[in-house]
Amino acid sequence: MNEPVPVARSVDHGCAKLMPDVDRERAWLLTVDGAPQSYVDLDEPAHLEFEYTRRLGHVLDVVAEPGRALDVAHLGGGALTLPRYVAVTRPGSRQDVVEADRGLLELVSEHLPLPEGADVALHATDARVWLEHAPAASADVLVADVFSGSRVPAHLTSVAYVRAAARVLRGHGVYLANLPDAAPFAFLRSQLATLATAFEELVLIAEPGVLRGRRFGNAVLVAGHQPADIAALARLTAADAFPARVEHGAGLREFIGDARPVEDADAVPSPVPPDGAFGIG
Repeated sequence: MNEPVPVARSVDHGCAKLMPDVDRERAWLLTVDGAPQSYVDLDEPAHLEFEYTRRLGHVLDVVAEPGRALDVAHLGGGALTLPRYVAVTRPGSRQDVVEADRGLLELVSEHLPLPEGADVALHATDARVWLEHAPAASADVLVADVFSGSRVPAHLTSVAYVRAAARVLRGHGVYLANLPDAAPFAFLRSQLATLATAFEELVLIAEPGVLRGRRFGNAVLVAGHQPADIAALARLTAADAFPARVEHGAGLREFIGDARPVEDADAVPSPVPPDGAFGIG
């Protein structure tokens, strides 16, 4: 049997590499310009390797009763890790993946096939453009994990973007976002304030070391019109190898403080991560 070999290809926005995991027979790490983007195990699509991806997975587990099919839109494709997860944990779900890098979509589709029966439509276009033209009230969940290099693009951080996202969600819908930051959390606080212009309920999930200002890291934001199942999320995130804290209510309002919503004219990308900030968790 031939050993899997790395695959490297120039895509629209950099150099993408698929590298086999020596410890898992059909598992692959996707990097773009050296930055880890996704991890996929073709034999076990429900395996989530990265810490922040597991936290997004925990939210996806509790947004509806287990196994119920959902309509999910993913902004940012990577190696389609979460669409694979939803396809096997919530069979029958209809999913859209929006990825601006057509070359990356083609590479992943060629080398990392989706699970059989997965109903996933791929769209090679800008996330905000797609949102602004998508049917209203067409998604139960919207997952935003969009990076240009190692930064979230500025045009996906504003009030106008959040309103476009809220329009696509149904009344019970949930918005999830993966955002990087470090103390004093100017970017993260402003993003929470921006989400609050369209959603009544907000939740922040992050590692305690990040929240205490000890290091740069990812935070998962959850927004909706109905309260999240905080107890279930707290149990799931606390059981991880790298436990996370779930912040909401008064504690989260205190964290947001006097941060202001971001308008298009003032929008900036997420901060530049320090060297070595991102890796496999």
